[in-house]
Amino acid sequence: MGVREFFDLDAHGTDLRTEALAGLTTFLTMSYIVVVNPAILAAVSGENGKPGIAVAGTSTAEVVQMLAVVTILAAATGTLVMALYANLPFGQAPGMGLNAFFAFTVVGALGVPWETALAAVVVEGVLFILLTAIGARKYVIRLFPEPVKFAVGSGIGLFLAIIGLQEMRLVVADPATLVTLGDVAADPVAMLSVVGLFFTFGLYARGIRGSIVVGILTTTLLGIIATYLSFVDSGVLAIDAVKQGAIVLSELPSATYDITPLAGAFVGGLDRVEPVTFALVVFMLFFVDFFNTAGALVGVGQVGDFLDDDGNFPDVDKPLMADAVGTTVGGMLGTSTVTTYIESATGVEEGGRTGLTALVIALLFLAALAVVPLAAAIPLYASHIAVVVIGVVMLQNVVDIDWHDITHAIPAGLTILVMPFTYSIAYGIAAGIVAFPLVKVAAGDYENLRVGHLALAGAFVVYFVVRTGGLLG
Repeated sequence: MGVREFFDLDAHGTDLRTEALAGLTTFLTMSYIVVVNPAILAAVSGENGKPGIAVAGTSTAEVVQMLAVVTILAAATGTLVMALYANLPFGQAPGMGLNAFFAFTVVGALGVPWETALAAVVVEGVLFILLTAIGARKYVIRLFPEPVKFAVGSGIGLFLAIIGLQEMRLVVADPATLVTLGDVAADPVAMLSVVGLFFTFGLYARGIRGSIVVGILTTTLLGIIATYLSFVDSGVLAIDAVKQGAIVLSELPSATYDITPLAGAFVGGLDRVEPVTFALVVFMLFFVDFFNTAGALVGVGQVGDFLDDDGNFPDVDKPLMADAVGTTVGGMLGTSTVTTYIESATGVEEGGRTGLTALVIALLFLAALAVVPLAAAIPLYASHIAVVVIGVVMLQNVVDIDWHDITHAIPAGLTILVMPFTYSIAYGIAAGIVAFPLVKVAAGDYENLRVGHLALAGAFVVYFVVRTGGLLG
């Protein structure tokens, strides 16, 4: 059986050239994740440090490269399953928002060891596989309040935006107001970040394929040039290998492809599980992953006319299974949850209609292994341009919320606001889930209120009473 027959190109009205071009287009729009995912997941020590994955005896640059390799392998795995099993033109990779939840909420705010956080990703993936295999999707959907589902994307967008703006030094801490504008006109990082951010927004607005990648690389190059010409000190805008008037080749990060410290680390994490917190993390990962993927499938399905007359995605369990397998394998290798990318719409707009598009995406991800050392050469402020751009784009999901219904507006609003203000995606989701049954009961609207809503809300109330009361230590 040839490629044309295997992917049934004729029945879908497409051809090899169209599918290949569609795959290339989607890859260009989502390939930024190879650089951005390691930047978010890797821990950084020091005064301006951040939580995440740290391997004893290993430099941050080496961990970043390990994570770049793992990101590529996880993306290729999920996308290959999408290609060969689901026969759909969607790309998969570790999800934006889910990686921030892993690093800043689970490892940072909740204090869970990163190995245990990876164990939660694996457990969530296995749970996803089981629920998809037995066809329990519709029961899962009914369990979660509708306004919370619609609000999660916008809340995550705000959360990502504040993370990115902080790393770019455009938003800084302030003792009086908590946050304020940074010294943009005096800080080289902030100045170059502004230039890079608006340059990237301009490319994105013009519909340039790969605009985020171009923005990141251009900003990095400008930092290198400024350092090389002695406008700033070494290490401010570029890696330490770039000195005033010279590039010291011997100090460039060497290629690191050994992912042994990360692969299988989840097994050790299972030994340090605190049951209540672990269950919360698994639940939140599943919630965000499930509805991210479902939302992306419907959104891209509309672009490609994949939906049936009722607006549902036919055989949706197949792409959901691809997501679940990608997540499980990714967690085993050492990265956060894998999900379907809404950027897949760009390839579908180019005519991609079958798994051949996804196969091309997967192969291009594997080819990206050659540029893994580049991930360690991209400064954090440049990589976080992508975080802000994606965060802003995610805000458009707010239009799906029924703001005229107060029983939707309150839980949705709390979900969106609590995420950035508490620096936690989990707390935002919990706030919305707790608020939903309360406002429904107060308004006397019982029609769409289910026992599952009450049970979830009660469970979160108990958890946070216990946790904030210090009973978990």
